[in-house]
Amino acid sequence: MNTTDPTASAPFTSADYAARMRRAVAEATRAGLDGLLVMPGPELVWLTGYRPTAITERLTVLVLAADHEPTLVVPALERPDAEGATGAPGLMIVDWADGEDPFARAGALIRADATLGISDSAWAMHLLGLQDAVPGTSYLSLTQSLPMLRAVKDAAELARLEAAGAAADATYEQILGVRFAGRRETEVAADLARLLREFGHEQVDFTVVGSGPNGANPHHEAGERTIEVGDAVVLDFGGLMHGYGSDTSRTVCVGEPRPEIRDVHEIVRLAQQAGVDAVQPGVACQEIDRAARAVISDAGYGDKFIHRTGHGIGTTTHEPPYMIEGEEQPLVPGMCFSVEPGIYLAGRFGVRIEDIVTVTDTGARRFNNTERELRIVG
Repeated sequence: MNTTDPTASAPFTSADYAARMRRAVAEATRAGLDGLLVMPGPELVWLTGYRPTAITERLTVLVLAADHEPTLVVPALERPDAEGATGAPGLMIVDWADGEDPFARAGALIRADATLGISDSAWAMHLLGLQDAVPGTSYLSLTQSLPMLRAVKDAAELARLEAAGAAADATYEQILGVRFAGRRETEVAADLARLLREFGHEQVDFTVVGSGPNGANPHHEAGERTIEVGDAVVLDFGGLMHGYGSDTSRTVCVGEPRPEIRDVHEIVRLAQQAGVDAVQPGVACQEIDRAARAVISDAGYGDKFIHRTGHGIGTTTHEPPYMIEGEEQPLVPGMCFSVEPGIYLAGRFGVRIEDIVTVTDTGARRFNNTERELRIVG
């Protein structure tokens, strides 16, 4: 685990958040938007450092536009928390009290004919309230209008993602020594969660343990099935460390694997390597999917690879860009995403191998570096 890089845990500064807000306004302008409405969620945290203690029916919205300073509209009872956010010095904070009309307060900051990007996480009641307050406005989701807003990471963000990946790797190395046979999936999942926290994660988002036939379900929730000798077991786990995500998958076998498990695992390993090898600046996202999928299709398992090859990662474990057919967004140095092909044989077993990579000037750099060969556990 890399614990020597101080940028992996050094807090972001108010200047960092101010620069992000300026960048967001500039990107919105280039996209033909008149501004952005950012509701509680990952974008608000990324732009301001502010995370409301509770997300409720009370309107909280960051209004960004080129013609006025960044303004955060908050309930009066939450103003002290907002003022304590690291990014607060770069904001004008406007509050509203219970009994007042929050949409009129926020609407005063919005031009009547504006086209605005709005957080995907916005509540319908808030969007509809703003539309009523400012007739003539139109709205596009941020995923639709600015999908790459958070996609290119700076050096401090890359350091956090690298540290999170190293912590996930350390978790995998430890879980290899845990007994699998005769234990329930939920017990191994609890071990994964415990280890992620021990290695520095403040939040565990998922601990998939898919044994035997359950491994053929890519999003299987760990259940009460008892793991048996001979099972292939898909392990997919991750969460947040220093506010940035980890996500890795490996497939292990309990005892000596059957030849079919070895063969399928090797096909997936080669597909995953092909996906990583395809990463180059300027290459379309869909080419990563095509490279990995071609290996699996050529081996006769094309219809058993039933999900995209990858997803972006940052302040959330799933975000743009997506490595999927039809996504023509070119790769840019600093983008970070998973490469995770799989083969899923219903009723029998599944195999998935996943690393997080970042785009460099010359190719890809992995944030997960544990062995990708089939490992045997007890």
